[in-house]
Amino acid sequence: MTIRKKVLMILVAIIALNVAITGINILQNGIGGWDGKTMDVIMKTGTNEATPMILESLSKSEIMQLFYSAPAPEFKSMKGEYKAGLLPVGIMATATGYYTHNLFGPGHWEGKAFFPFQEDRGWGYNIFSSNDGAGNTVLHRTRKMDTWVGKSEIDNKDSFHLVYKEYNGGLVHSMHDEVRKINDELYICMGYMAAGGGSINPAPFYIYQKPTPWIGPDEEQ
Repeated sequence: MTIRKKVLMILVAIIALNVAITGINILQNGIGGWDGKTMDVIMKTGTNEATPMILESLSKSEIMQLFYSAPAPEFKSMKGEYKAGLLPVGIMATATGYYTHNLFGPGHWEGKAFFPFQEDRGWGYNIFSSNDGAGNTVLHRTRKMDTWVGKSEIDNKDSFHLVYKEYNGGLVHSMHDEVRKINDELYICMGYMAAGGGSINPAPFYIYQKPTPWIGPDEEQ
């Protein structure tokens, strides 16, 4: 067997494995869309008492049901800097975590920020942390996105959308996040991009706590 054929076989095997893993990850979302359960039934607690810890105790299919059942936040209410966390569920969770904290931006991903600059349009950025080499934590504000409220690509209900294509290239160019509200200090979110299959294969995360004031991305400081 020639080296060229061996390389080709390896590439085919890698592609097949990626397709299989992606398929399993999609199936782990559950089948059939929203089953009609409310947020408090899914979380086994009132929405006002919900916390990130409760979200982290749910399965991937339960998290998907929670997203289906949650409403979009009011557009102008999304204002300031929020902390964020990944929900490590599904077969692709490790790969998603590695990408988010090592390749997505200049450091460990920490949160997102939004500002409603117009009546129904705004934009925002992501927040990352790194070490300056002297033991000090440095925050980076970059990876801008446009924001609005509109129909979801996941289930056709309204979501608060974060769309990255205007400001980013590479894999991030096709990145798209959707945000829905659990309570005033907790939001369930789904992120997806073309390389991962788009909206049929979203990765769940959350943003939380009362927002701190908007600062602005690094390049505009």
